[in-house]
Amino acid sequence: MDRAQKADSIEDLKTVFAEAGAVVVTHYMGLTVAEMTDLRNRLRKEGATLKVVKNRLAQKAMDGSAGEAGHNLFKGPVAIAFAKDPVSAAKVVTQYAKDNDKFVVMGAILGASVLNQDGVKSLATLPSLDQLRGQLIGLIQAPATKIAVVLQAPAGQLARVFNAYATKDEAA
Repeated sequence: MDRAQKADSIEDLKTVFAEAGAVVVTHYMGLTVAEMTDLRNRLRKEGATLKVVKNRLAQKAMDGSAGEAGHNLFKGPVAIAFAKDPVSAAKVVTQYAKDNDKFVVMGAILGASVLNQDGVKSLATLPSLDQLRGQLIGLIQAPATKIAVVLQAPAGQLARVFNAYATKDEAA
């Protein structure tokens, strides 16, 4: 890899670190090509990406923003998983690490902060952005629905009372 390619790779990684919700750092030593392809496909379904990176280039791309703890994540054979949604990549990678002993989650870079393995597991348990949006819409719609039910109740009760008097008079 010559200087121009290294500069392009560093710029690409800078873009990834800037735009991704979270960058999950993993070790993939011992995985076969088929297993890596399976992991990439799972991530792609969730809108995330897996990329094998050179440690030195990733450290230069971070430019000290994550500090020493961020640089310590990049040792050994490293692949990064990232997406705009901070939760989706963490969920897929954590689940894959449970299923495959050779795949290890080392930590994550979330903005300027660094998460350890337990932090990534906690991140993976959070609801995704789409689930949060659905919950928010449900919360917004619930009061309007309750108000409509309350406003309709007196009219319905009046109609039942009138119906009862009408049927009482017919029966008599």
